[in-house]
Amino acid sequence: MNQIPALDLIALLLFFASLIGYGPVSRSGKLANRGIMNAIQKQRFKWIERMAAREMRMMDIQLLAVLSNANTFFASTSVIVIGGMAAGFASGDALKSEFESLPLIVQSSPALWHFKWVLLIGLFIFAFFKFAWAYRLTHYTAIMIGATPEPGDDDPEGRAAHVNQTAELAGIAAEHSNAGLRTYYFGIAAIGWFLHPIALIIATIWVLIILIRREFWSNSFQIISGDS
Repeated sequence: MNQIPALDLIALLLFFASLIGYGPVSRSGKLANRGIMNAIQKQRFKWIERMAAREMRMMDIQLLAVLSNANTFFASTSVIVIGGMAAGFASGDALKSEFESLPLIVQSSPALWHFKWVLLIGLFIFAFFKFAWAYRLTHYTAIMIGATPEPGDDDPEGRAAHVNQTAELAGIAAEHSNAGLRTYYFGIAAIGWFLHPIALIIATIWVLIILIRREFWSNSFQIISGDS
């Protein structure tokens, strides 16, 4: 830390506070009952309840397959991005000198330059694990759907409990997928640090504004929540 300039350290602290704090803050207090994630979870419960009332559930499995494919795509993309960044990290001083010869680019020590690459690689490794786990959870949700009692089952309380568990599991899968996407957003912001620490600060605030607007004030939220 003593090798990181003060402005870089401030930018980095803001970045990590935003990256780590956004999820817990957006799901705590009064915000827990607002936002697009809460609204879409209510729709998941409606979906699973109606699924349980149907005998044919192939449509529900196909819907889960679409969600699973999206997680697979982003997990695979994360691996490709990590490979490209590992190549950039390995280029070392050669890439550093070429990049910092451009105008308006801040000069960094070799240690700080490599730390920037480590930060980016770490972000996309984290995103990979989030998407990979979301992919597995969608499979588990499919199994829960397959285990849902048939309509007219003689254990309505057990059937209702199973419906709630299935909807909650689908919601957990969505939370992990959403965390992976959010990490992509902040990964793009982290690229600004290669330009200048102020660019990282601006990019971090920009990403926060986008996330907050889409979570709480977007047209999509109003439509899903029924407020439109």
